[in-house]
Formats: sequence, structure tokens, C-alpha cells
Amino acid sequence: MTPNSRSGAGRRGLATLVCGALAAGGLAAAGVTALEPGAASASSHREAPLISGTPQYDNTDVYAFVSPDKPDSTTIIANWIPFEEPAGGPNFFTFAEDAQYDIHIDNNGDAQGELLYRFTFDTHIKNKKTFLYNTGPVESLDDKDLNITQTYDIELIKLKDQYPVSKTKVANDVPVAPSNVGKASMPDYAKLREQAVHKLAGDATSFAGQADDPFFLDLRVFDLLYGGNLSEVGNDTLKGYNVNSIALQVPNHMIAESADQPVVGIWSTTQRKGADGQFHQVSRLGMPLVNEVVNPLKDKDKFNASAPWDDAQFLKNVTNPELPKLIEAIYKIPAPDEPRNDLVDVFLKGVKDLNQPPHVTPSEMLRLNTSIEPAAEPKRLGVLDGDNAGFPNGRRLTDDVIDASLQVVEGELLGAKNDLGDAVDKNDKDFEKAFPYVALPTEGSRGPLAKGTDGETDVRSQLGDALQPAGAGASGLDDTTLIAGSAGAGALGILLIGGALMWWRRMRDRAY
Repeated sequence: MTPNSRSGAGRRGLATLVCGALAAGGLAAAGVTALEPGAASASSHREAPLISGTPQYDNTDVYAFVSPDKPDSTTIIANWIPFEEPAGGPNFFTFAEDAQYDIHIDNNGDAQGELLYRFTFDTHIKNKKTFLYNTGPVESLDDKDLNITQTYDIELIKLKDQYPVSKTKVANDVPVAPSNVGKASMPDYAKLREQAVHKLAGDATSFAGQADDPFFLDLRVFDLLYGGNLSEVGNDTLKGYNVNSIALQVPNHMIAESADQPVVGIWSTTQRKGADGQFHQVSRLGMPLVNEVVNPLKDKDKFNASAPWDDAQFLKNVTNPELPKLIEAIYKIPAPDEPRNDLVDVFLKGVKDLNQPPHVTPSEMLRLNTSIEPAAEPKRLGVLDGDNAGFPNGRRLTDDVIDASLQVVEGELLGAKNDLGDAVDKNDKDFEKAFPYVALPTEGSRGPLAKGTDGETDVRSQLGDALQPAGAGASGLDDTTLIAGSAGAGALGILLIGGALMWWRRMRDRAY
């Protein structure tokens, strides 16, 4: 691994591996404060055995930031279903109907959510006699040709010590933006996205639908730590994949405890309905990549069913983490001394005088100071580069959480200045300037067109061109060309039939 400039040119590293160590210092603090036994952290892309087999319930990332074009509000984005292949039909990507997709907000630092926004989904099918997701070009969310649609409800639950105080239905039967099948099926997907943005009471806004996966990083860490010689870095592994996004924009005063205490903690969970008819938590996510690279296999599923107020159960996993030792063994980068107390305040309590609430209970979640104005020119390393509106003060879409986490884990706060990274510094697509901010999903028809066609003409196969009726000007074929082609095809057919007969006779005469 080699250091690189702050600007990002030529940055290389093991960020994907070591960012999980952020939780190590954090959970150590949980042990120091003698929390009751328990566990908490986050899910990520296919990080635990059980959840990897049920992607509809798998959180991938959570983002929380003061809205750049509406600074009196906070935007929260939570994503599900990792590695959506855009052309993965005919069964494209829907939210589960037997799940509760929850966004939790802790507004007083006690590690318990005081507000819970719950999203639940219903699926609607117009015609069950076809295999098609859409039966023609889709021009609106209520288009008769969009055969499979979804709608969602939002319930706001206010809690005290995790017991519901009130429940309010804030949205009902709101349409979901569909999977982006392709240009022929959805010629103006941006229009569909716009129709899926829904205004709620109290100047809030919601969105649910498909989006480009905004997380940018090199995931080839699992091939023996980037190939064992750093030959596998600099590739945005998630480029071209989509996710299902839920986005919520709410006025700051609706989620903050008060003007004097503007810091909120945010995480998301998925609860799935079990055979007993009850909902059980199967996935949780706050900070990125925690469960993916910190916990051993035996603890990952238990980790996903945990809660922030029980952060001590996995203390041993993180006070003596496997990851830094592996890095030291392979790349000779000395592992910091344990326990990692330098990480405790930043990643479990929040940065003092920035996003640390008073009387904070150490727990793993994104923490955001809603009173910090958005940066006019965001810096991808956030707080490390003097931009207090960025990670770890919340998480913006453009924040390079991999590089920032790596540098802190490798001793930036202990005086070991470094510019390490994974050589992936930004998303492959530009983010939107307005809510819901995530980039439009990659379409299923993104591959090359048929030979002899372009984006301005109808896409047809070469066979279709050859069979075009005589006199069609687009192909330039005349009667003579068609006749010659037919004759050639007939001659080829005779040769094939003759060859087959000769092979059959030889096989008949063989002795077995």
C-alpha cells in the first residue's frame, strides 16, 4: 500500500477491509460504559449468511445529510437489495410485502429511537396471464402497460423507552418508481422518477423506487486482500448495479430534540414476518461495512438482529479485531495498539463539539448535527479535510467513507498522517441536485445495439434486417438481393440435409 495525495490522484489501499475497524473502537466504548449484554451494528452488501439468501430484506447502505438545496431539512436515504443486475428480468426488483422497512431516529443520544418511520409495500398485477413486467412503453406510473406496480404506506411511530406512544399514518398507497427495464420499455425514466416523488404533510417528502447504487468502492478485497499484492484496486465494483431506495426528507425541527440539541442518530432495519405471524428483525445498518468485515461468521446473523442499546455483546470481536492483523501479516503495515481508544469518541459517540450529543450513550449509528449548514463545495473526505458537513457527521452520497475510514483506522488521529485509499474516489454516475438525489438507475438495455443500428433507429436483429420485405428503403434491399439471399439459403439447406443423411448412413453401418 502506498500513500497518495489528498486530491485523490493514484490513491490505493485496503479501505474496504479496515473501515470495519471503525466499529472496533466504538464497541470498546460500549464495554467501558458497562452496557447490558447485547449487540449492534450494521449490514451491508451480502455480509451475513442468512441475509445473503434473502436480498429483498438486506440493507446495503444508509445516508443522512442536511439537504443541500433545502438546509432547513434533513434527507435520509436507505437502500436495499444489493447487486441488482439491471437486465435481471422478467422478475424485476420489488420491495417485499411481508417486511417492515424502518428508519429509526434517536434525538437525545440515549441509543434508543424516539421516532420510527415505517414503510410497508403492496404489489399489484394487472394481467397474470403474461410473463411480462410491462406490456408496452411505460409513460407514467399509472400506465396500463406497466403490468406490475407497487405502492407503499408510511407510519410514524413515536416511542418512549421503545414503547409506542403514538402512531400516525402519514402516507397511503403512494406509487413506487419501477425497475428500469430499458429504453424501449421506459423511454423517459426521469419522468417516472419525478412522478414517484411524493409530498407529505408538514413539508416532508418521500420517495421509493429503483436507483443506481450510490456506494463507490473496490470490493475485490475478498480475493486475498486485493490479490495479495494490491494488484486489484481502483475498480468500482458496484458500477452498473442498482438498488431499491427509500428516501425521506423532513424538516429539521421534526426530528431534532430542540434547537439546543440538534444532533440525531439514524439507522435502518428490516423486519420480516415469520411463520409465527410476528415480525422479526433480520437486518440492520447504520455505519457502512461494519458487519461485513468485523464479525466472524458465527456472529453475523445475530449481529443483524441486534439493537444499538445492546452494543457490548460483540466487544471481543472488535477490541481484538482480525482485520488489522491480516493487513499487517500481508502488507507489513503495523496494526495499531489495542484497544483502539482513538476511535471511540469519533465513531461511537460522535465528534466532540460537532455531532456528539450531551450525555451520549455509546452506540453504533450515523450521527448528524442538523444545524451544520451544507458545504458549498463538499469535500469527499468530509471532516478529515475540514468539511464539517460531511462524514462522519452523517453521510452524504459523495462522501468517500472508505478512504476517510481507512485513514483514521490507520492512525490519522494518533499522528500517523496518511493519504491511503482504495483508488475509487467518486461514483460512476453524477448524483441529482434535488430530492431524492440518488442517480437514476442503469437501464436493462444498456448493452450494445444490434449491428447496423443506432440509438435513433428501431432496434432489430440482423436476421430481422435480412427478412425485411422487398422495397423497404431503410435496408436498401431490392428484389434481386432477396432472391439471391433466398437461393443461397436454399443451397445451404440442401447441403446441410445431404450432410446429415451421409452421417446417418455411416452411423447405421457402424459395428458396436
